[in-house]
Amino acid sequence: MDSPHEASVTAENFGLKGPRGWAFRGLGIDAGPGSLVAIEGPSGSGRTCLLLALTGRMRPTEGQAKVGGLRLPRKMAAVRRIAALGPVPGVSELDPAFTVAEHLRERALLQRRFDGSLRALLRPRAERIATAQGRIDAALDAAGLDPETLPKAGRTSVRDLERLEALRLSIALALIGGPRLLAVDDTDLKLSDAERAEAWDLLRSVADSGTTVLAVCSQAPEGAITLRTDSTDRTRDANGTDDDAAADTTTRPTTGDTTTEEGTADAFAETGRA
Repeated sequence: MDSPHEASVTAENFGLKGPRGWAFRGLGIDAGPGSLVAIEGPSGSGRTCLLLALTGRMRPTEGQAKVGGLRLPRKMAAVRRIAALGPVPGVSELDPAFTVAEHLRERALLQRRFDGSLRALLRPRAERIATAQGRIDAALDAAGLDPETLPKAGRTSVRDLERLEALRLSIALALIGGPRLLAVDDTDLKLSDAERAEAWDLLRSVADSGTTVLAVCSQAPEGAITLRTDSTDRTRDANGTDDDAAADTTTRPTTGDTTTEEGTADAFAETGRA
């Protein structure tokens, strides 16, 4: 059983269908708290839809899943409260006109406003500011981002960030709320081999701290629990080795209806995120 600060992720025969086809279907996973789960597949194979379904942002069509002991789709709202989104195009993107400091202050303010207790809101202003800054500093440290190393420090605009810096900022923003589950889309997009290795090292460190991580990618790293959204017949176990019998980490789509780009697009449209 998960502790109040942990989140396992399990699913069986999990699928989501749009009017023109399946975004994904027949997927299963059994990942304990603090796992690094790589959702691997080509663009258009339903990777982002699966990420959003497992974080309570999209309603699945079939199968069952539990996140932190909360059953989907019945407890979607509760899952959203324990799961934070990193960068997800069209859902949780950085504002290019904002500076790094503005993003951090806004997220800390929202965290205090919507997730804080009444008692916390009644604390002296100086104490609230110090608490918010402490959360920001801890999140930046966990994401490996030091604003002082940026061209204009905290005044650096998001549009001027390198891809890996923007990824670190998005992850820091997500971690301010202390989530039990972190979801990241397009983890390895537009990264060099060295940057990709840095990104996975970052996500491993977040997982090692106890936060379960779901990360969409085109190629999963060694050691990650891998959940594939394409039609591959093979699986990869938690040690990164191929194994047809590793049904507890990933499974193949069922025969019949197949995953389609149209199904993925429809699934986004039905949730207002096309």
